[in-house]
Amino acid sequence: MKLSTIARTRYTTKAFDPERRVPQETIDDLLTMLRHSPSSVNSQPWHFVVAGTPEGKARVAKGLHGGFAYNERKALDASHVIVLCARTGIPDAHLENILEQEERDGRFPLPDAKAGQRKGRLGYVNLHRYDQKDLQHWMEKQTYLALGTLLFGAATLGVDATPMEGFDFRLLDEELGLREKGFTSVVLVALGYRSDKDFNAKLPKSRLPAQTVLSFI
Repeated sequence: MKLSTIARTRYTTKAFDPERRVPQETIDDLLTMLRHSPSSVNSQPWHFVVAGTPEGKARVAKGLHGGFAYNERKALDASHVIVLCARTGIPDAHLENILEQEERDGRFPLPDAKAGQRKGRLGYVNLHRYDQKDLQHWMEKQTYLALGTLLFGAATLGVDATPMEGFDFRLLDEELGLREKGFTSVVLVALGYRSDKDFNAKLPKSRLPAQTVLSFI
């Protein structure tokens, strides 16, 4: 299938079939895509919480009460829900862990390559930490790169998906113990297969025309 066809046909699912489960092999493929998502200077400032049991989904749904109750059924009826989290800071230990992993993976064939990578990455982190003072926003942008990877990957594998920003960040962070681990929830993604009651599946997709959003120079 052409990528453009997938882009035209994927959509945000509004109701899931609670009886259908995404095969574990497919979930594993999607989690591999998440881990390998791009991030600025390979900073990987994220963590992903995967809820694949009724108990786990119920815990995530605790952040979907009150004004966000319209999303609760999506989380409970989906096969899996993934909480995409961003770091609340970038400690030196995290940067060193990345560097050591890169070395184990053979990314430093030249003697000075490791030191150069350390200096370059720290330079970008400090740019956002001290100069632009938008480190949290920058890390969340990297997490949204992972979100895009996950949504397109799910569509490619025939899995329906719903990204959700409508939830109580504070309640979910507390329920999952995220902040004491140095993370905060950013966006949820429900994964599964659409229900016959999903009204959005029957509606035509709508986007602005190409001439409105594309310029060629």
